[in-house]
Amino acid sequence: MNDLISQSTILLNELSVQPMVLIIAVPLLAGLLCRCIPTKGGVGTAIIAFLTGIYVLLLAWPLYNSGAGTFSYHNWLSLRLDGINGFILLATAVFSLLILIYSFGYMKGKVRQNQYYAYILWTLGASCGALLAAEFILLLVFWGIIGVTLYLLTGISGPDAATAAKKTAIVIGGSDSILILGIALLGVLRHTTQMQGAPVEFSGPLSYIAFFCLAIAAFAKAGAMPFHSWVPDCGEKAPASVAAFLPASLDKLLGIYFLYRTTTLFAMNVAINTTLAFIGVVTIICAVMMALVQHDLKRLLSYHAVSQVGYMVLGISTGTPLGLAGALFHMLNHAMYKSCLFLCAGSIEKQTGTSDLDKLGGLAKTMPMTLFSCIVASMSISGIPPLNGFASKWMIYQGIIESGRGGGVLWIIWLTAAMVGSALTLASFAKLLHASFFRQPSPEVLAAKPREVGFSMWLPMAFLAVMCVAFGVRYMIPLNRFILPAVNAPVSFTGKWFVGPATIMLLAASFGGFLLYLIGTAKKPRVCRTYIGGEYLEEVYISNTNKGAARDVEVTGVDFYQTIREMSPFKQAYAMAEMKLFDIYEVGTHVSFGISKIFQLFHTGVLRHYISWYILGLVILLWLLK
Repeated sequence: MNDLISQSTILLNELSVQPMVLIIAVPLLAGLLCRCIPTKGGVGTAIIAFLTGIYVLLLAWPLYNSGAGTFSYHNWLSLRLDGINGFILLATAVFSLLILIYSFGYMKGKVRQNQYYAYILWTLGASCGALLAAEFILLLVFWGIIGVTLYLLTGISGPDAATAAKKTAIVIGGSDSILILGIALLGVLRHTTQMQGAPVEFSGPLSYIAFFCLAIAAFAKAGAMPFHSWVPDCGEKAPASVAAFLPASLDKLLGIYFLYRTTTLFAMNVAINTTLAFIGVVTIICAVMMALVQHDLKRLLSYHAVSQVGYMVLGISTGTPLGLAGALFHMLNHAMYKSCLFLCAGSIEKQTGTSDLDKLGGLAKTMPMTLFSCIVASMSISGIPPLNGFASKWMIYQGIIESGRGGGVLWIIWLTAAMVGSALTLASFAKLLHASFFRQPSPEVLAAKPREVGFSMWLPMAFLAVMCVAFGVRYMIPLNRFILPAVNAPVSFTGKWFVGPATIMLLAASFGGFLLYLIGTAKKPRVCRTYIGGEYLEEVYISNTNKGAARDVEVTGVDFYQTIREMSPFKQAYAMAEMKLFDIYEVGTHVSFGISKIFQLFHTGVLRHYISWYILGLVILLWLLK
């Protein structure tokens, strides 16, 4: 017993001075403490979580600045820090702290706060562990913890979120099972479970199967098609802070990080890169087409969270240093603007009681900080210069062009799809902004009498919006500080983006257009049917008390682009989507139930039937073993 106590003391002393261990252990232990606090101790758990978030950030910054490092204890705890996981670790700490600050106001007055903060901290600790894990077995442990906390956080909203939580658990859990198979096959090929080493050549079926098993786990975590269907359900039903924390930021960081790591473990070839590019393009276009026709604010944002993953996958598929740098930069930028958008959605939902676009409107005057943050983030995700979303997409575009110099014409398709995706993204956010902020307020909004959220909620939104501007205008600073050291390869810009002159020209063009409007249309308005986005809208009339019997036309914006549903071949595609034919969860459920019904036919309850199946199976087994 004395020897056991002595060994335990030595172990604790060794681990307690290791920052790579502390950044994992402290959030996990703090989460356990929050979980043990009684339900009514919401303020106490919030303070513990906030202090833990600050401590993790204070650990992450010197770890990142150290550049590299390793820690191993008896071969079962093996951690490694390098250029790529160092900056993602820092980003994870920053986003977690912002979510914890936002949660002060967002979770105020809600039940189960002790569980909420415990799950957030467990997710933070496990995410740090997954990033720092130097071998696959340890990665699996933390990867599994994140899957469990994702399920718990999704379902914390109550019974309405139970179905979404179950779906999330099954999709992520199923991909984790495939990940285990991939790790086993990779271990056979490499004779090790370490995540570093010489890349594996694609020389047989096992190598291809191993790669796609690992890639599927990354796709499911990041939300790429066809493993995306949990993201819209989670984003719609889970608390907005959870959607901003996981599907919008941490899951993207972890999923794309793991996909990038996977590509370094294999000697990538044209066939694999082409497959990745195809998956990226399909994800971009299909998800943004679904976002166009959504009526729920959070579900619309969730489909865009899926669509943006396609750009990251597309950048990785180029295999060029420029494309890889663009993918990692877009991963970081996406976490900024999409977290900001989900936080804006949470603020709107908290003040109005709904995220249904049909029931919103008129929030521009009452929620100015939310409006500012939402406009900046919307422009950024749409790739509008000079914001950060444009900078990273511009790099991905150049990476695609650079990858096509070796011959072939597929790069033209990839580039065209990526640019079309950006245009459609802008179109859907025009709908979102108009329906939420600029149209006439709905009766629900008038009854709610919304006002701007408190300081703890608008501060994270405003900070992320400002960072979207800063990382766009001064994009070389984050590139040189975070991204290029992670790529660790020379990157040449074939078409450099000059922020200053281009921004001046854009502002001048906008000002010139405004002057033309004042001179022409503003003085001589034209009366016609409501015609928006290439289609006539149903006219909804509202009373105008200043003009007596006169009537104004209200353009809700909610039904923008609905005629797309009637266009061929989109009509058939939307019909199939409504039937859940693209939902791998629903398809898998129907297939599994179908197989179970077949087996049920054999369960007759008659003994002689069971004996017959047993004898038949024995005969087949003996024949196979002869």
